[in-house]
Amino acid sequence: MLEELKEDSIAKKVGGRFKLSTLIQKRLVQLNRGAPPLVDCQGKPTMATVLEEILTDKIYLDTTMNVVVVHDDTPDLERLLDEGPDLD
Repeated sequence: MLEELKEDSIAKKVGGRFKLSTLIQKRLVQLNRGAPPLVDCQGKPTMATVLEEILTDKIYLDTTMNVVVVHDDTPDLERLLDEGPDLD
């Protein structure tokens, strides 16, 4: 068993063991369908990857039990490069 699951703090962080289980399962489905992991991982993303995403506040469940990915405030570099400078 992963050490993070032995402590109640991660379950409390997401609202209980049921929500933790739901979040882990739904996020693993997303990752297995090709969603990029939000933390560094070696090889195929695993439950440890999802737990790290939870602990670093990268994902959570919304009120309708859907996984929400937290995006950072950095601008999208590819979009900025495609738009180029405004010369007008």
